[in-house]
Amino acid sequence: MNKLIPNLTRQLYSKHSSCLFRYRNMASQTPSKSIAQDYSYAEPEIQQFVKDFSKLIQDEALTPQTDPNTKVINFRQPLDLQKYLDVEIDEEPVSREKLLELGRRVIDGSVVSGHPRFFNQLYSGIDPYSLFGAWLAEVLNCNVHTYEVAPVMVVLENYIFKKLSSIIGYQDGEGVFCPGGSFCNIMAIHLAKLKYDPTLKQKGVFSIQPMVLLTSEDAHYSIAKGANFLGFGTDSIIKVKTDDKGRVKPDDLENKIQQCKQNKTTPVMFMATCGTTVLGAYDDLEGVADVCQRHNVWMHVDAAWGGGVMLSDKLKHLTKGVERSDSVAWNIHKMSGAGIQCSALVVKEKGFLEKCNAYRAEYLFQPDKLYDTEYDIGDRTVQCGRKNDVLKVWLMWKGRGDKAMAARVEKAFENAKYLTEKVRSTEGFRLVLPEYQCTNISFWYIPPRLRGKEETPEWWQEVAKVNCVAPFYQFLIHNLFLLFVYRCSYRLTGGNPK
Repeated sequence: MNKLIPNLTRQLYSKHSSCLFRYRNMASQTPSKSIAQDYSYAEPEIQQFVKDFSKLIQDEALTPQTDPNTKVINFRQPLDLQKYLDVEIDEEPVSREKLLELGRRVIDGSVVSGHPRFFNQLYSGIDPYSLFGAWLAEVLNCNVHTYEVAPVMVVLENYIFKKLSSIIGYQDGEGVFCPGGSFCNIMAIHLAKLKYDPTLKQKGVFSIQPMVLLTSEDAHYSIAKGANFLGFGTDSIIKVKTDDKGRVKPDDLENKIQQCKQNKTTPVMFMATCGTTVLGAYDDLEGVADVCQRHNVWMHVDAAWGGGVMLSDKLKHLTKGVERSDSVAWNIHKMSGAGIQCSALVVKEKGFLEKCNAYRAEYLFQPDKLYDTEYDIGDRTVQCGRKNDVLKVWLMWKGRGDKAMAARVEKAFENAKYLTEKVRSTEGFRLVLPEYQCTNISFWYIPPRLRGKEETPEWWQEVAKVNCVAPFYQFLIHNLFLLFVYRCSYRLTGGNPK
């Protein structure tokens, strides 16, 4: 009976799909004016629309990104923008000419993230090969859960995670693309709790002694979101001290874990960081791994920002010890320049993702298919439907090769060093740290009226106002790698340092 149900399901699905296909063919051949009638890409009018829309993207969205004389944004207040976009949807459709005009307005009202003067959080520009992957992914419109509906994407994703695992140093790792680095970190918490006690999948977190999560005081805020989302509560987060460069102190991690045990709470995960958000610090992963292994604590590395250095033989020493971790989050759309979003969660233990997340829904994951069902990778994550992100990574990497991927990151670090020296030698500017591990160069600007004055708390408050960030000690202007680093690396290598 158990085998009969999925077989019947497949038969019914096959018949339904066949009927649906015939219906669509009939609809496309019938000159009906029905409102429900779909459009065919074989129609000359639709083909022309696609050509016109492609030209619009090329002429008004891509080409202006290379012109520093254009605006980063034509800013409008929200209500004005709503009126400009003509957002209301009516019962009757608009013409295709109107749709093109609306596309033009969308471009005109958007931030040009590829502009030479676009400065924002940890991303910039559009890699042309990754863009090709993004367009192709949208056209193919694959849902990456089973091999039968996304064969190419499944093969590519398995390959990319094998390559990423090798770079990290996992002998037999695997992974999954997630909707953002924060979700990667949240998934790591989920894995850590089930590694500690697999029965929590059935019994839930309230069945055992309270669990706690540890991370550095400079770590990303997503761990708090994860603690909230997964039912730990933000009070379950234990912050570990950092040194004067923003790196976690392994000895304080040891002390905090000991305190947790004395307080009859269970430390299940420590989240180390490679490239903290503000100072770009790389934690001492060897020291952290020693502590985590001694206490059987899951070691997750948030390398969402700084993971790109692992591509470079010159820079990968910054992540020494990463191979001793249990999982790594790596945003390839940041330092490595892929299109948003390409957030990889890589796990050391092969099969553990499915062990934690699989529910084997029969309408998707039938065991008696005509191919090896290990290629049905949808149960590696808590999601069901999942966007195809791998094409953006694979085509970019294929188009550049390992050497160019490494060279892009190395040039960014060279430019960051150059910028550090410029800030150090320019009057009115002061570095927050004398040296930096990553490409975030944080500094203060001291206006002439405050130079040479006694640096009292009131003086610092004035500096904070000038630098547009408050309160005290939170006026770091960072992420200027976007100005000198990514931009220059892309231009100086001609877009492809091969």
